[in-house]
Amino acid sequence: MTLPASLDEAVAALTAMPAAVPVAGGTDLMAAVNAGQLRPAALVGLGRINEIRGWQYQDGHALLGAGLTHARMGRPDFAALIPALAAAARAAGPPQIRNAGTLGGNIATAAPTGDALPVLAALEAVLVIIGPAGQREIPVSHLLAGREMLRPGELIGFVRVPLLHAPQVFLKATGRTGPGRAVASVGLVLDPARRGVRCAIGAVAPMPLRPLEAEQWVASLIDWDGGRSLAPEALEAFGEYVAAACVPDQGEPVAPGVLHLRRTVAVLARRALGRALTS
Repeated sequence: MTLPASLDEAVAALTAMPAAVPVAGGTDLMAAVNAGQLRPAALVGLGRINEIRGWQYQDGHALLGAGLTHARMGRPDFAALIPALAAAARAAGPPQIRNAGTLGGNIATAAPTGDALPVLAALEAVLVIIGPAGQREIPVSHLLAGREMLRPGELIGFVRVPLLHAPQVFLKATGRTGPGRAVASVGLVLDPARRGVRCAIGAVAPMPLRPLEAEQWVASLIDWDGGRSLAPEALEAFGEYVAAACVPDQGEPVAPGVLHLRRTVAVLARRALGRALTS
């Protein structure tokens, strides 16, 4: 394993060894190796790169280092900055996973059940990619959807997230009690400046899903000037709208598993918006 001390050194190592795989916490990578699903020719360890282990403020945004661990993001100071991302980090698994797993690794692995992913999609986060040709930026949703991919020698250096200074919520449902992989999850943020609601549903598809019509519909009903109130029946309808958009019927009759998943998504979406509006 090569252990660079800077992003430039990491890019140089990846460029020199095109078959090498970058690794930070290794929580997903080592699971794939142990399962016989991956046999990397070489590893480039990112654990010594201090510049990606913290965050800084930048023009109304937070520039988050890709090496931030879930444990670090779960702390109160980070939670005051980006509450939904902190909640997702705290839900990422047992302590050993949270201590090792990183924000960049969660994005690069792009597992459908990645807890940070729906939050980043709802926040419309942007990735700062570092590579041999310098740096470039792509929306996180583009990478997760496969519309843009990392090029040879590139890695995720930072994640730029807008600081909305407004309520935001992360919720997930698991198939068992305690920390576990999500059956469905939701990241929801309010954007009072633009009078918008942004919602992303995770774990039900290969990438987080944005129910754009449901977002626009419910945002038009919120009393943005009078305490952000919303009628209970509109809250209920929002959950159903999101669930129908994100969990399609897949033919008739609708399978019981699909109905259960749709009910789960509806409850998560309704509760997330309800909590955000009353925060």
